Amino acid sequence: MGWRYKAGLGLIGTAVLIWVASAEVTQKIFEEYKQPFAITYLMVSLMVIFFPIAFLKDRVCDLIRRNPLRRLYYKIKGKSSRSGELNIPLISSEMYDDAETASKNNPIPDYNWDISEREEGWPLRSMNEECDHPLIGKTPGLDSLDIVKCSLYLTPIWFLTEYLSNSALANTSVASTTVLASTSSLFALFFGALLGQESITIVKVVAVFISMAGVAMTTVGKTWASDEFLSASDIKKHTIMGDIFGLLSAILYGLFTVLLKKSAGSEGEKVGVHKFFGYIGLFTLLGLWWLGWPLHALGVEPKLGFPPSTSVGGALILNGLVGSVLLDYFWALSIVWTTPLVATLGMSLTIPLAMVADMLVHGRRYSAIYIFGCIQVFAGFVVANLSDMFMKKPEA
Repeated sequence: MGWRYKAGLGLIGTAVLIWVASAEVTQKIFEEYKQPFAITYLMVSLMVIFFPIAFLKDRVCDLIRRNPLRRLYYKIKGKSSRSGELNIPLISSEMYDDAETASKNNPIPDYNWDISEREEGWPLRSMNEECDHPLIGKTPGLDSLDIVKCSLYLTPIWFLTEYLSNSALANTSVASTTVLASTSSLFALFFGALLGQESITIVKVVAVFISMAGVAMTTVGKTWASDEFLSASDIKKHTIMGDIFGLLSAILYGLFTVLLKKSAGSEGEKVGVHKFFGYIGLFTLLGLWWLGWPLHALGVEPKLGFPPSTSVGGALILNGLVGSVLLDYFWALSIVWTTPLVATLGMSLTIPLAMVADMLVHGRRYSAIYIFGCIQVFAGFVVANLSDMFMKKPEA
């Protein structure tokens, strides 16, 4: 287990804490500023930060490719990795003769090879090989116009996903929202199968039914908190609305992940995912601000207004930077440094953590049916992912 894998596990734990903490803060903000659209618009728009970061990264990579200092980079990297290479010098006269004959028949231009300060017995390194190094090399992928087109149709899906999630937080508990959000991987399996990216198996179908039964049980099960001042009927009405919003958000999130994977590649080889997020933030900032007025006219949203105080406004911005921008960055790194399966299973820890957080912050209590439903959702989630892992093992 290398340091990257251990760091990835640490990032997963950090992401779990950030997600639950951000959800609790969002619910607290709703007590003074209950405007899901405005909060969603701000949090998604802040993702525009990824756009200049991606631009700066591309410029730095171009400079590294063109800068002679890359020789120093590979020289240092070569010295640090010599312990893992075989230092077997050519000692046979026949080998020298063969090499000399081959060099006469196939002369090698000097500019293609780095022969500076190479020790005896060490292979020559092609300068083209340096430029093709995975850390700084270019990979075939989408051009700028294709990225813009993909981001244009991903933006409304992501915005609606976040809006429904925040609407769920405004009407139900963090625990219920987390349980429903965890079903997004099952919907991702469904949409992936429709688009030919996933295979449907009996085990996965059973896992979906187990989780859906668990979702139904969490909806029927009772949950109450000491800081709620609504009547029992109003609480039940708000809870059902919140559960519906949460389930719709999970469905759209499953669709978004499948479309994002199809656009960016299974491992982001076509284009960096941060570029998509940057464009999504930019398109949201410039193109979706006007939706607040028709939503208010339809009675879905209250009248748009600024936060009631600077403290609430500061909490909104900080929660957006940490709970949206930083969380997405940690989540992406954890997938790269571990595996998608480990990262996805690790994020399912938000279910028990959110329940504990609601118990400590709001004094919330849960019925036995609700708890058993959460266990079923978690079990279906694990079964679906583990079956996917075992199906891929023979291919390796």
